[in-house]
Amino acid sequence: MSKPIRTVVWSTGGVGSIAIDAISRRPDLELVGVWVHSEEKVGKDAGELAGVGPLGVSATDDAGALIALQPDCVVYAASGPERDAGAVPDYVRLLEAGINVVSTTSTMLVYPPSYHSEEWRDQLEAAAKSGSASFYASGIFPGFGSDELALLLTTQSKNIRRITATEIALNDHYPVADVMMDGMGFGRPLDFEPWLKTPGFIEMAWRAPIHLIADGLGVEVEELRGTFDRSVTHRDIDVAFGRIEAGTCGAVRTRVAGIVGGREAIVIEHIIRMARDVAPEWLTSEFDATYRVDIEGDPDIHCAMNLGAAEGHGAGRAAMAATAMRVVNAIPYVVAAPAGLLSSLDLPTTLPRHAFD
Repeated sequence: MSKPIRTVVWSTGGVGSIAIDAISRRPDLELVGVWVHSEEKVGKDAGELAGVGPLGVSATDDAGALIALQPDCVVYAASGPERDAGAVPDYVRLLEAGINVVSTTSTMLVYPPSYHSEEWRDQLEAAAKSGSASFYASGIFPGFGSDELALLLTTQSKNIRRITATEIALNDHYPVADVMMDGMGFGRPLDFEPWLKTPGFIEMAWRAPIHLIADGLGVEVEELRGTFDRSVTHRDIDVAFGRIEAGTCGAVRTRVAGIVGGREAIVIEHIIRMARDVAPEWLTSEFDATYRVDIEGDPDIHCAMNLGAAEGHGAGRAAMAATAMRVVNAIPYVVAAPAGLLSSLDLPTTLPRHAFD
């Protein structure tokens, strides 16, 4: 048996903790370090931070010390309002040091050629070339549910008129008020202008999976057309970040269509509710997280993937687990891949090894 792949996990939030647990269970991976942001976590056992018991690996906020360990790969799962602005410099430093990176943070990099910042992409490409390392971003949506699942289903197609990938989510468990209220508009009147309504923002957020699907199917996207819809709740709803009062926004729907040959051909929809009875005219699900792919063509194909149990029993964690495992399972494939910025089109199906208990 070959030596285990030496791996560092960057952060111990929901996704990072799941990655720590998964890596510690696999004989082909070895957890050698963990990065944390807060000082109070420094020096603590990574397994205890992840809620799985001692693992004998102490957490640190010293990035240089982790790089000095010369790991084969970093699972980058940090989150926060800065997102790519904070992450890209870390990616560059790691790649230049010859360390492969798999990330759930930078969802716009699931398809690097469409990345919104050419300057940052050029920096990442130069760093990967310099360090002979690879970078891969994935997750669930954007990620598997928004693009790779659709491409897998098209292997049954004779012809295709339209592909629609949809996430239907109940997000009453998400506790970050500024993201949910100022970012998406929940709990605000419909004349409030959330970040999502910024011109071009929705198109930028969903361009990567649309272009990934287009590349996989050998077509060119002529333009992106985005829409943003909201629906009010007619009753008060208590959620993790507070109370949503009747008459304010209780559901949000974003939709971006990739235009091919002058018509809508590749569509990404994202429906988020604070309660199941809000916006009943939109697509619904009895599950807290459902990912649909509908292909109009020959044949018509309709597929729904549900995460977790129905009626609110752990779907939030299920989605986080799926997100984490998309990149953890990809580690051996990314380490073996040629250096550069990768998408799912560059890798085989990233099958989980040692997944059976």
